[in-house]
Amino acid sequence: MLRMMKRWYQRKFSDPAAVSLFTILLIGFLLIYFGGSLLAPIFLAIAFSYILDWPVGQLERIGVRRGLATSLVLILFVGLLLIGVLGLIPLIWGQGVNLVTELPVMFEKARHGLWELQSTYPQFVSKDQIGLITDNIRDSVLSYGQTFVSTSLQSLVSLVTVLIYLIVVPLLVFFFLKDKDELLAGMSHFLPANRQLVNQVGEEMNLQIINYIRGKLIEIAVIGIASYVFFIAIDLRYAALLAVLVGLSVVIPYVGATLVTIPVALVGLFQWGLTADFGYLMLGYGVIQALDGNLLVPLLFSEAVNLHPVIIIIAVLVFGGLWGFWGVFFAIPLATLVKAVINAWPTTQSDEPPPQTQG
Repeated sequence: MLRMMKRWYQRKFSDPAAVSLFTILLIGFLLIYFGGSLLAPIFLAIAFSYILDWPVGQLERIGVRRGLATSLVLILFVGLLLIGVLGLIPLIWGQGVNLVTELPVMFEKARHGLWELQSTYPQFVSKDQIGLITDNIRDSVLSYGQTFVSTSLQSLVSLVTVLIYLIVVPLLVFFFLKDKDELLAGMSHFLPANRQLVNQVGEEMNLQIINYIRGKLIEIAVIGIASYVFFIAIDLRYAALLAVLVGLSVVIPYVGATLVTIPVALVGLFQWGLTADFGYLMLGYGVIQALDGNLLVPLLFSEAVNLHPVIIIIAVLVFGGLWGFWGVFFAIPLATLVKAVINAWPTTQSDEPPPQTQG
C-alpha cells in the first residue's frame, strides 16, 4: 500500500508546477470556506468587476481614460440597478403580502376540494386521511409564517450590514476596475515561481467566469421578463412575484425550474381550477422553459465547457452545501475549474518498475 501511494505521489506531484497549483487551490479553498462571510463583499465586488470590465475596456479603446471610463460605467450601472430595484421591490412586496393574506382562503379551498374528493371516491380516500393531510398543511403554513416573521426581524438587524455593502462594494468595484493591471501585477509577487499550470488554468477560468456571469445575468433577465409578459397576458395573479421566482430559478440548473413549477402550478390551480386556462398556463410555462434550455442556454453559453447534467447537479449540491447561494451560482464555473485542473494536471511515469508477480 505504501509503495503504491509513493508511486501515485511521484506521478502526480513530481512537477513543481503541480505542487504550486495544488497549494494555491488549497489556500483558496480554506480562505473561502473559513472566511467566506468576511470576504463576501470582496467576492461580490469581483463578480461585478467581471461584468463591468468589458464596457470599461470598450470605452478605453476609443480613447477614454480608464479612470473616467470606470466612473461612467459604474455610475450608469448603479443608476440602472437602483431604478430596477426600487421599481420592482414594492411591487413584489405588495404581491407577497397579498399572497400571505390569501393563504387561509387557499387552505380552505384546498380542504373543500379534498372533502369533495373523499365523497366522490370514498374507497380510495378516508376521512382520517383527509384530516391528517389538512392538519399537516395547516401546521406547515403556520411554520412558514413564523419563519417569515423571524426572518423579517433578523433582516432588520442586518440592515447595517446591507448599508455597509452598499458603500464598500461600489468602492471595491471602482478600484478593481480602475487599477486592474496594478492589482494583478501586485498579486503576481505572491505567486510561486513555478506557476505555468496556474497561469494555464487561470486563463481558461477567467474566460469561463466572464462568459458565465454575463450569460447568467442575461438569462435571468430574459426569462424573468418573458415570464412576466406571459403571466400578465393570461391575467395570472401574483405575476411579478412568480416571474421573479422563475427568473431566479435559472441560477440552479434543472433543479430550479422543477421547484418553481410548484408555486406557478398552485397559483394557477387555485385561480382557475382544472380548466382550459390552467392548461394554457402550464403549456406557456413549459414553452418558456423549453426555449430557455434548448435555445437561450446554448446561445449564451456556447463557449462554456460542456458538462454532463449529472455533474452539474452534483456540483450544485456540493458547492451549494459548502458556500450557500454563491456556491450554487458559481457551481458550473467551479465544476469547470475542477475539470480544467484534472485535464491540465501533469502525470509522469514513475521510474520504479512495477512489482513482479510469481508465475
